[in-house]
Amino acid sequence: MKIKIPLLLPALFTLSIYSQQIPLDFSTNDDTFDSFDGSGFSFRPDVQDGANQVGQFFNNGSNPYQGFFINLAQPVVLDTDNKIFSLRFYSFDPNDHTILLKLEDSNNTDVQVQASFSVPSPSDWIDVFFDFSNAQDSSDGSSVNASGSYGRLTIFVDEGTNTPGTYLIDDITNGDTPSPPNNPNDIDVVYDVLVWSDDFNGTNGPIDTNKWFHQTQIPSGGNWYNGEQQHYTDRTENSFIEDGNLNIKAIFEGRIANGQGYSDQGYTKEYTSARLNSKFAFTYGRVDVRAKLPFGDGTWPAIWTLGKNISETGAYWQTQGFGTTSWPACGEIDIMEHGLHSLNEVSVALHTPSSSGATVNTDTQLLSDVANNFHIYSINWSPDKIVFLIDDVAFYTYNPSVKNSFTWPFDDQQYLLLNVAMGGIAGTIDPNFSESNMVIDYVKVYQNSSLIAEEKNANLFKVFPNPANDLITVSSLQKIDRLRLFNTLGQLVKENFNSTTIKVSTIDPGIYILKIESGVSIETKKILVN
Repeated sequence: MKIKIPLLLPALFTLSIYSQQIPLDFSTNDDTFDSFDGSGFSFRPDVQDGANQVGQFFNNGSNPYQGFFINLAQPVVLDTDNKIFSLRFYSFDPNDHTILLKLEDSNNTDVQVQASFSVPSPSDWIDVFFDFSNAQDSSDGSSVNASGSYGRLTIFVDEGTNTPGTYLIDDITNGDTPSPPNNPNDIDVVYDVLVWSDDFNGTNGPIDTNKWFHQTQIPSGGNWYNGEQQHYTDRTENSFIEDGNLNIKAIFEGRIANGQGYSDQGYTKEYTSARLNSKFAFTYGRVDVRAKLPFGDGTWPAIWTLGKNISETGAYWQTQGFGTTSWPACGEIDIMEHGLHSLNEVSVALHTPSSSGATVNTDTQLLSDVANNFHIYSINWSPDKIVFLIDDVAFYTYNPSVKNSFTWPFDDQQYLLLNVAMGGIAGTIDPNFSESNMVIDYVKVYQNSSLIAEEKNANLFKVFPNPANDLITVSSLQKIDRLRLFNTLGQLVKENFNSTTIKVSTIDPGIYILKIESGVSIETKKILVN
């Protein structure tokens, strides 16, 4: 469940259902570009090699800003990836041409590079290059050494003219080796030791508050995110155990215009529901949740995780002193959402600094009657990949080739959330909606023996702030013997004895590993220095 209102890409675009990663060679239909303002895209055989499929790009000349875009399954991270892009271009006419290559993302300033060239005679494929270390800021045309993460690539041929034409493009690349293709059935680590669960088989009535926390505090501004229309409460009307199942019930409380609704924290809403945080957090493992989903237009049930370090006022782990990191830097794993697509079509997603809000790291599955049938929604989260499964069948894998704070905030602890939201980006609520439940049979978290040993020590030490730019403090009930800070090459950068602090203001920004030694206990923490 997206926790922030996404910054949408320009209204000129519609969200594409296709996504791929650099390089783009058009060998499969995944490399499909969306076209706009009278342009058109299709696949066709190479004019010189009929066995090679290429992309055909067509401008009809009706608009000077016709173009084509593709959402990338793995964003381009210009801080670490090669900044020089190239593509192969074939024109059926003898005219000179320009190609503008643009990288876009809701979290960064859009950047672009334009290349001008002459077409060979007779026509032949030519290589066209784009250097994003000498790019333009798309908003004002200023020169910029582009950096940041970009999830959309856009192409304009002869931008600013009304010149019609048909062109072939192939092999769009920046020279980097792509990440391995998704192999969802290749689960690299098996987690088979049950470490935490709730099967809800206790007495009918309230939830187990030793395991779950009701998150009810409204964010600043008086509304939950994404235009949602509910209050979350800790009432047994909205969350309760019944016949061995957890029920999270969304309820219509009456029209505000009629003097009805539910009031809390100075605001009145027409709907109530519940949002539960687990009082258990973990790093790596398998999560299985068996659930039936609520029915009715506008219902938005979610099973998901957030980083334990999220600085969200009112979240359980924030109230316990762990709130050091804003969203999406904390990471978010959406194990199941329903209501963002068609009826019975559930979705999964990952939100990271490299792709958040309207993330490109997402997939959907069409299931049978999710309101009346139980399905098991799962993730298998290892140090190398996150595999999503439904009813024990894997269908989507997140495995970025470059794992850093932009793409992979998933080597720190996450906790579980269960909730049913109403409205917002889930769409218009059925005017006849009365109430409906998400019914959960069980929640199970599995790890293996090595991870269990690590998790036992995970709460011995707190490190704050993180990210940091001056002084890092380690909090523990145990005496700290030594702190050592290593860079990602394993080189010792700082060392302090018998101290709970270590100064980082004199070292370069980046990711570091802090090793904490206290008696026989040794723990490592990832530190981000700004």
